[in-house]
Amino acid sequence: MRRLPVYLLIDTSGSMAGEPIEAVKNGVQVMISSLRQNPQAIETAFLSVITFDTTAKQIIPLTDLVSFQMPDIKASGVTALGDALKLLSTCLDNEVKKTSAESKGDWKPLVFIMTDGIPTDDNWQDGLNEFKKRKVGNTIACAAGHSADPKILKQITENVVSLDTVDSAGVSKFFAWVTASIGVASMKVEDSGKEVGGINELPAPPSELNIVT
Repeated sequence: MRRLPVYLLIDTSGSMAGEPIEAVKNGVQVMISSLRQNPQAIETAFLSVITFDTTAKQIIPLTDLVSFQMPDIKASGVTALGDALKLLSTCLDNEVKKTSAESKGDWKPLVFIMTDGIPTDDNWQDGLNEFKKRKVGNTIACAAGHSADPKILKQITENVVSLDTVDSAGVSKFFAWVTASIGVASMKVEDSGKEVGGINELPAPPSELNIVT
């Protein structure tokens, strides 16, 4: 079976404490519940979660939706986004099956990044350069709130959306859109054997999410 790997990179720095981190936890739970009701997603989508604050941690390796259980996450520290991209690169190398002469590998991964700040690691672009060497299907980054800098996220991917406020309403809309996007990508690979090409092939974001041009 060809899997559709999905990597969530979530900012858990101190500025996410309180309502934002609770909204993230709730958003992930609702997303998993919804995807479990989706026959295509449950067949193909595998999820991993990487959190980043002072360091990056893969708190959930690539896991099928039925087995997925979100651990509790806390917000503290600073924003090691470069460290997260470096760790993501390692996870992509180790977890995503490559196509060989004998069998087809996994579909190209989808990557969703959410941050409410700017990278605090001095050499964060080392992580960016590592990530750029990897092939993924689509990377979508969300600049949540006014302390995040969409221009920095544009260095990672062309597909950047912004949220004006990091509250439960905004965060839940972001995760609802991620859920719909994974659903569409799963359906496309299952039904037509084709991958989603760009953000324009995903569902339109809700009005709370602004596409950064």
